[in-house]
Amino acid sequence: MTTRHNISSGAPWENTVGYSRAVRVGGLIEVAGTTAVDERGGVVGAGDPYLQAKHALEKIGRALSEAGAGFENVIRTRIFVTDVSRWEEVGRAHGEVFRDIRPASTLVAVASLVRSDLLVEIEATAFVPEDFL
Repeated sequence: MTTRHNISSGAPWENTVGYSRAVRVGGLIEVAGTTAVDERGGVVGAGDPYLQAKHALEKIGRALSEAGAGFENVIRTRIFVTDVSRWEEVGRAHGEVFRDIRPASTLVAVASLVRSDLLVEIEATAFVPEDFL
């Protein structure tokens, strides 16, 4: 039987909302939408979508590591931005991590995120063949 492993970021709202930073079932890892909110609840890179994307990707990297994977295992990303005119800044941060890995990716403009000072949210899907465990 394949087991489920929930990975927590430690954010207090995980219990309130009922979600995990990431979930691994077998070789599949799903990382929840990740923003540039730090451990104290502040926004990293206020007003700067590039810095917010970089911080979100760093958090995704930590979740992947805890799940037994790395960026090289990412097969899909989904990027949500509140100002599509600044997509290139977000794309640059994504490219710094994924330029050679090249997962399938989608970038979508949204009206807003959970807080008005958040400009970027990123999700990731990774796969690690179970025989590599």
